[in-house]
Amino acid sequence: MILQSLAGLPAFLVYFCTALFAVTAYLFIYTRVTPYNEFQLIRDNHPSAAIALGLSLLGFTLPLVSAIAHSANVLDCLIWALVALIVQVIVYYLVRIPVPDLAQRIVAGELASAIWLGLASLSAGALNAASMII
Repeated sequence: MILQSLAGLPAFLVYFCTALFAVTAYLFIYTRVTPYNEFQLIRDNHPSAAIALGLSLLGFTLPLVSAIAHSANVLDCLIWALVALIVQVIVYYLVRIPVPDLAQRIVAGELASAIWLGLASLSAGALNAASMII
């Protein structure tokens, strides 16, 4: 019985490690796209940076979860993870249209701008996840 339960362990490890790689790549790339250092702002106790980055990470992981659940193989999963990353970067730039000084507002600790960016990222991620027909 225990061996049957553990039969899926190799696949779990492959997909879990793939997801960790994708999340790390996302955080590396996304934090390079933005003109401020999210992790330094978070270390300096700026809730605005934590809200914006945390919700954008959720916006990335929702489609990643969908890709893991529905992909044919790991390469397929990584391709959809790349699509999710691209969507999140596009959303970052689109959200700046109505709030051109978004980056400065987040650095200044303005929560409204952070919530706007974060929830737009989360919404795009949810739509992205639902649209993935693999």
